[in-house]
Amino acid sequence: MREKRDFDRNSNTGGPSVNMKSPVSATMALGIVGTFLAFATIVFARATAPNLDFVYIGTYTDSGSEGIYVSRFDPATGRLTSPELAAKIPDASFLAAAPDAHFLYAVDELDHFNGEKTGAVSAFSIDSPTGKLILLNQVSARGAGPAHIALDRTGRFVFVANYTGGSVAVFRLLPGGKIGESTAFDQHYGSSVNQDRQEGPHAHAIAISPDNRFALVADLGLDQIFVYPFDASLGALERPRVVKTDPGSGPRHLTFSKGGKFVYVINELKSSITVYSFGLSNGAMSPLQTVSSLPAMFAGTSTSAEIVLHPSGKFLYASNRGDDSIAVFSIDIRKGTLTQVGRFSTQGKTPRSFEIDPSGKLLLVANQDNDDIVVFRIDEKSGKLSAGGQKLNVPSPVCLKFVAVE
Repeated sequence: MREKRDFDRNSNTGGPSVNMKSPVSATMALGIVGTFLAFATIVFARATAPNLDFVYIGTYTDSGSEGIYVSRFDPATGRLTSPELAAKIPDASFLAAAPDAHFLYAVDELDHFNGEKTGAVSAFSIDSPTGKLILLNQVSARGAGPAHIALDRTGRFVFVANYTGGSVAVFRLLPGGKIGESTAFDQHYGSSVNQDRQEGPHAHAIAISPDNRFALVADLGLDQIFVYPFDASLGALERPRVVKTDPGSGPRHLTFSKGGKFVYVINELKSSITVYSFGLSNGAMSPLQTVSSLPAMFAGTSTSAEIVLHPSGKFLYASNRGDDSIAVFSIDIRKGTLTQVGRFSTQGKTPRSFEIDPSGKLLLVANQDNDDIVVFRIDEKSGKLSAGGQKLNVPSPVCLKFVAVE
């Protein structure tokens, strides 16, 4: 930077002053110019280079894992670094990131916490240079076995679905990222037709409507979807609209279409996806279509797990545990209905969850029983997957979450 200041001081135009009559002066000046241009090139390259993202990996810690892991992801190359331990914590399965990427939240899928029959929710600050997580606080999930976590669209409240406890809880998030008091709680009651899996309520996942006015909770144990009007000023849940699904289907996870006019629900026990229309004004849901996520002649045992909408809104992806595959569907944008375009092996056992990178070019699959994460490329025209990407070793991966680095 010293040479640049000399240029500004010795020239009326702000550029270098070169005496072409003196070979020595000209040579020196050209050397200085070359140094400046090289420096400017480095600065420009750094300014225009794509940021690296973090990929956080929630795990079960009963088979060699120690907690939450982190990998650096380069959007320009699609390459990930080897995962490293970001936070040592038991059974931090599902994760959610704050909109500003400063904080990460996790459910600790426990049945007992602080001597009570409940799981926990943990808040972490993100160390941006390293990706390491700093524990801020832990609170009771207000129910046992929390299985899913989501933030409202403002990033001011966190929702928790307690699978074993069969309940949903809402907590206020404090300015420093800590989890504050619980602002809402609802206990589900009842059962359904599958005596082994539906002996009681099992709240499994939460999806927040694009306008932040509704919180949808899928209860696998009841074959029901609870549509809660949400008061974002107080963090309060109002009396829900209850949508009944097919008996024995076991709704597990759900996601909104781009624009929010449709909801896609993956049914764990029947390995199917049901498409619903969604009333943006009142939260009313009506079934439009149910499709299988398995091949037509499949005769084995399989349960579905995750469902993810492509960033373009044109494709939907679903995972099958047993068939160990990802089913890919194209979406009729106007009708919301699905057409399967392919099914692809996850190259591992029990694809518990998967995530699509923000650009929509890559899909990362967490094979829980294979202790690995496999990277696939996404064809932008068809949505189909192609193998040949990286394979990363992580014990019992459950959830993947991209977090952009500032």
